[in-house]
Amino acid sequence: MLSIIQAAGWPIWPLILCSVLALALILERWIQLQTAKVMPPHILAQTMEALQRGVPVSEMVHTLNKAGAMGPVLASGLRCVQDNRDATGEDIQAHMQMAGRLAAQRLDRFLPALATIASAAPLLGLLGTVVGMIEIFGAHTAANNQPALLAHGISVALYNTAFGLIVAIPSLMFWRYFRAVVDRHVLDMEVAAETFARHLSRARA
Repeated sequence: MLSIIQAAGWPIWPLILCSVLALALILERWIQLQTAKVMPPHILAQTMEALQRGVPVSEMVHTLNKAGAMGPVLASGLRCVQDNRDATGEDIQAHMQMAGRLAAQRLDRFLPALATIASAAPLLGLLGTVVGMIEIFGAHTAANNQPALLAHGISVALYNTAFGLIVAIPSLMFWRYFRAVVDRHVLDMEVAAETFARHLSRARA
């Protein structure tokens, strides 16, 4: 591996940095976008059941705020009812929609960075290719050691092109996968929030 890095020249280092960063982002999002972390199992049913049992709202809000990404959205509806006894169904929905947008933003965390790496890696590989081509053309004017200079220039060009694609392709694939996962979670959260808002409105009627 070290010999490949040496043969690829200095343009390979930005790509190595991108690969390490992309791997860290992929692992972080893989863990944080698990369904159990975003929407804990049966959270909506358990919250409505606790509300029917008369569990104190402050206790429920405290518990929900620690329950993944969906919990704070449900807690915002409860806080709206707790803070304003005259809150309408539209008020409850507005509070939950705001909390939902914040939750969706947190789910999107680091995805723009991963998309940037997927876009930038081929360009960095192209930069290495250009540097290698410059060295190849420079070998034609060198007085000594032309074969070695030509070989080095070709190595720089090919290794950087290949490594740029190696970094870009998985980054793009995981970005698209995580994008689909986030969209699915956001849709599930919207449905659950709408259901809970209607439940709160009926409970106060």
